[in-house]
Amino acid sequence: MSDFHLAQVNVGRMLAPLDSPQLADFVAQLHEINAVADQAPGFVWRMVDDSGADATNLRPEHDDDLLLINCSVWESVEALRNYTYRSDHLKVLARRRDWFERLADVSVALWWVPAGHRPSMEEAMGRIALIRERGEGPEAFTFRAPHPPPPGSPGDSGHPRRDGASATEHTPAEHAPR
Repeated sequence: MSDFHLAQVNVGRMLAPLDSPQLADFVAQLHEINAVADQAPGFVWRMVDDSGADATNLRPEHDDDLLLINCSVWESVEALRNYTYRSDHLKVLARRRDWFERLADVSVALWWVPAGHRPSMEEAMGRIALIRERGEGPEAFTFRAPHPPPPGSPGDSGHPRRDGASATEHTPAEHAPR
């Protein structure tokens, strides 16, 4: 087993409130698509709100009630890529413009975390900010330019553990797509 796992975050600004008729199809598919993620090879964890079902009640920017966050951890880039583009998740992804604005800035970030680490919402948003400010690099990247896991053990990786995530942990036994 690797000393590192791949964390991912993506944000999306809804075209209407979550309880609106315009978002009804999206909301109706959340449980099914989250179950696909939970059972996908290489899935480790996904961020959920206090309901324990998904992250739709979390707001990464307190002044934006339409911004949703999705954050999860995977064993590898390949595992996340397979879930994203080679599972039933793709049918939801293909319809994202029905429910979400096209954001002018970066809305996705991937980064390596020590195995067992669960990113907080603040950490995840910080990775998006890194790409926005500096471009892609080993600390934050996308599928277009993936970086390998850091060499060595988590203790000497330069990726400090950040315990105390603000969201509830979620394991496979227990991902809102964008």
